[in-house]
Amino acid sequence: MLAIELDGTGHDVVVVDQDPAAFRRLGAAFGGSAVTGVGFDRDTLLEAGVERTDAFVAVSSGDNSNIVAARVARENFGVGTVVARIYDPRRAEIYQRLGIPTVATVRWTADRVLRRLLPGGVHEDYRDPSGAVSMAELPVAPTWIGQTYTRIEQECGIKIGYITRVGEGQLTTASTVIQEGDIVHALLASTDADRAAAAVTKPPEGL
Repeated sequence: MLAIELDGTGHDVVVVDQDPAAFRRLGAAFGGSAVTGVGFDRDTLLEAGVERTDAFVAVSSGDNSNIVAARVARENFGVGTVVARIYDPRRAEIYQRLGIPTVATVRWTADRVLRRLLPGGVHEDYRDPSGAVSMAELPVAPTWIGQTYTRIEQECGIKIGYITRVGEGQLTTASTVIQEGDIVHALLASTDADRAAAAVTKPPEGL
């Protein structure tokens, strides 16, 4: 899916896989290239054009393979943008600190499931590498429906990053009114999340 999305947006994509049968999933419309081999093997990477690439993504089914491949691409071939998928959340934290951007799929999936099981509370969408700033999903009290997002920013001391309305992301303006079903994503100082969550669950002043 990642290869197809990148190819569809005009990027030159090369997919490496040990199993040539896996390339069938790319479909007939895929305009990139396919190389059979191991993702951290030097000769395979050279055949795939790693020396000319701008980005490298390691998304095999093995954590060790992904980390080795990511490090080879970055340290041996100087690829500027490298990302590794990691299943073990503890490993993901270690490699993140070593400067290898990781996508911890187990943690991400668990977080999404918990959001469905335990509605309410603060759910982080993103936290910057320093840990100081986060984007969080806030549960806004129904009493705010009909008020503007400008008012909730002023009274609750938050900054709206964007909202999700009927399944689509949307930026707010000074006149955007809060509607039932809106999901609010706010930019916060990470230490301020609990205070902000408490503030938006209270009704507007004067109501």
